[in-house]
Amino acid sequence: ISLKDDDSGDHDQNEENSTQKDGEKEKTERDKNQNSSKRKAVVPGPAEHPLQYNYTFWYSRRTPGRPTSSQSYEQNIKQIGTFASVEQFWKFYSHMVRPGDLTGHSDFHLFKEGIKPMWEDDANKNGGKWIIRLRKGLASRCWENLILAMLGEQFMVGEEICGAVVSVRFQEDIISIWNKTASDQATTARIRDTLRRVLNLPPNTIMEYKTHTDSIKMPGRLGPQRLLFQNLWKPRLNVP
Repeated sequence: ISLKDDDSGDHDQNEENSTQKDGEKEKTERDKNQNSSKRKAVVPGPAEHPLQYNYTFWYSRRTPGRPTSSQSYEQNIKQIGTFASVEQFWKFYSHMVRPGDLTGHSDFHLFKEGIKPMWEDDANKNGGKWIIRLRKGLASRCWENLILAMLGEQFMVGEEICGAVVSVRFQEDIISIWNKTASDQATTARIRDTLRRVLNLPPNTIMEYKTHTDSIKMPGRLGPQRLLFQNLWKPRLNVP
């Protein structure tokens, strides 16, 4: 999936540019290749509706039950693409598989551009996430409601929101929203209350807030403590 490039700024602006020496052109091309990671900034197209922040979709899939180091986890997450407007978002989203149709141990991540969906990222390391466990069949609807609320700045917590994740598992699905400052209780409470509203959660839905520091301390990314926690954690959102 790719977006059409915005052509602005790519062409020679005057005759002087068009008379570059061949050697300079070759050097320019070489520099472009060497700096391929420094891609052109994604910007809203003409007449498009800009978002407050640029966001990047990511996808990851791994073998369950196998502990994952942060290095191998980082290698396993793949960028789908970055968007800057409502229209660019829908170009990506309309071509993506819905979470409810994913198979195996898969995750979609939607994070602000420049923030990796990892606990260790500078923007995330002092933060945490609200977690909601869903029975099968609810992930697609809840994920869409969650990311539309995030893109639409409905959480009203300034720059605190980092991103959101939907995790497809065999017996349940999990959605979470990540924020920068775990110690800011007023902010985490506002995120929780907004989450209840935008997902239309029943009053008795159990929501867990977990700091990334606690997650990092766990042995492996799916260690014995995590497995024990999953076995004990029975209550799940169960709405028609």
